[in-house]
Amino acid sequence: MTQIVVINRRNYNLYMSWYKKYLSAYEKLLEEIPENAVKEIQHKLDLQKHENPLVSVVAIAHNEEKRILSCLWSLSENICNFPIEIIVINNNSTDRTTEVLNIFGVKWFDELKKGPGHARQCGLDHAKGKYYICIDADTLYPPYYIQTMVDKLRKPGVSCAFSLWSFIPDKNHSKLGLFFYELLRDIYLLLQSIKHPELCVRGMVFGFNTEMGLKIGFRTDIIRGEDGSLAYALKEYGKLVLITDKKARALTGNSTLNADGSFFKSFLNRLIKAFKNVTNLFSENNNYKDEDSNLIK
Repeated sequence: MTQIVVINRRNYNLYMSWYKKYLSAYEKLLEEIPENAVKEIQHKLDLQKHENPLVSVVAIAHNEEKRILSCLWSLSENICNFPIEIIVINNNSTDRTTEVLNIFGVKWFDELKKGPGHARQCGLDHAKGKYYICIDADTLYPPYYIQTMVDKLRKPGVSCAFSLWSFIPDKNHSKLGLFFYELLRDIYLLLQSIKHPELCVRGMVFGFNTEMGLKIGFRTDIIRGEDGSLAYALKEYGKLVLITDKKARALTGNSTLNADGSFFKSFLNRLIKAFKNVTNLFSENNNYKDEDSNLIK
């Protein structure tokens, strides 16, 4: 049974404070970062390189020169008791993303076909680890993120794991507003995960067994949803597990929150949509159909 855990605002702020250091480099050019910080990150990324990794941590990036450094910084300081590899897939960037990757000595590959499906599949094709963790380059990850994900993936009968996420606060998205938005969203996702866990999966907080993933592959014919589609197919091999532990709660950019023109309007539209779909939360219908607007022509 899914357990709904409601946290108060004080505890929420306390456990989300880990990211403050990484935000000092977020949305900044490389030359704005202090030299000592650059050297520290380079050193820590070198320490995370292993020839025989248990886990492949694969970030996809399209024009992320101002954000990927923060992401890599958070990954370089992840604490786990097994070897990992960090890979970046440069998805047809036209900015200085590749320059940043070269300076920090990260293993990276080009994927010229634009789209998250192509980028994630490229990463999957190059992964050496038994477990594969999807990363987005505009997202920050807490210190025990990788360990927490893999601990869940190692459990018998589990084919994939996914976690919750928060948004970076700014002048247009206050901490208080985001707190209540995320609280309501999390409750909805927890309910949805009972019957339809694949609909809760987001590629930035998603991990699975590499061998199983390779048998299926990411869909490359759709604009979005390549993550949930793979998770749905992984049901054949085991359970899809939602991780509610704060140790696996990532922090990501908030650009999607203004999809309808403003934070408030987007929140209202999503709330209305959630109420309309509430009766479907507990149904067994998994007959998903592609929308024409989501297909790559």
